[in-house]
Amino acid sequence: MREIGGYIEWEKYAGPMLREDAVALNCGRNALAYLLRARKIRKIWLPKFLCASVRDVCVKEGVEVAYYSVDSNFEPIFDVELGADEYFYLVNYYGQIELKKIKNLADKYARVVVDNAQAYFQPPIAGVDTLYTCRKFFGVADGAFLYTEAELDEELPLDESFDRTRFLLGRFERTASEFYAEYVANNKRFADEPIKRTSKLTLNLLRAVDYEKTATRRTENFQTLDAAFGTINRLALRVPEGPFAYPLWLENGSEVRQALQTKKIYVPTLWPDVFNVCDETELEYDMAKNILPLPIDQRYVKEDMERLIEETMKTLS
Repeated sequence: MREIGGYIEWEKYAGPMLREDAVALNCGRNALAYLLRARKIRKIWLPKFLCASVRDVCVKEGVEVAYYSVDSNFEPIFDVELGADEYFYLVNYYGQIELKKIKNLADKYARVVVDNAQAYFQPPIAGVDTLYTCRKFFGVADGAFLYTEAELDEELPLDESFDRTRFLLGRFERTASEFYAEYVANNKRFADEPIKRTSKLTLNLLRAVDYEKTATRRTENFQTLDAAFGTINRLALRVPEGPFAYPLWLENGSEVRQALQTKKIYVPTLWPDVFNVCDETELEYDMAKNILPLPIDQRYVKEDMERLIEETMKTLS
């Protein structure tokens, strides 16, 4: 029976939600787990340049993992004839792989999974399994979307987010450093979470996002950084719509990262697990160590980007 009266809860938003036509799940790992089960995948090819969580999901689901390399443009070095229950996992790093390239790979290999965790605003291709995650782009504690024609014949429970939003609320009113441990703990908990449908709270918050403004701000910030760093960046970049971050690849990127931290500019090492998969002579090792994913998200304006440019240039002089 529905309650009437009492205190007022969080406001309900009614705006349009990007990715509304996809399967809404609790996290990116479980979007992949859903697909592995629904497609009955038995073997999957993963890039070496990737976080361990993707591999861990595959192992947990009993899927055999094989590896391939990527080149300095983030494109796959791959030429394998796939078996009937074998899939190719394509990561769209920083949104740098264009739709045409993805479509060509999907046409060539047929059984392709596209990871758009770093390309939320790049649309999926009809008939190509594609997953998106929300936490890299918006202030939510969970959430992922999966485009697939495969259906998982399981009853999925509804997730709840109310008890894991403290780090988001704290970050809103105080500093990131005060709540960083809670942020890390929230990320870790998804390693053991079963597949669930996205929480009502997260879906509600996603309806409050101004997606056009968000994409525009991210794109403009990316362009500002590229105008400043384009000549020193070892990457030749295209400007995607609503990018995740600006990847600046420097010879001494790891040292610059440490120097920026002293200025309260926090740039993560996205995939430290690469150091265990690759040796120091491999390209992926250098990329994981020295690519700086500089923040360009919707919180920041041109003045923030100018400060980021200034402080980064100081470390290089």
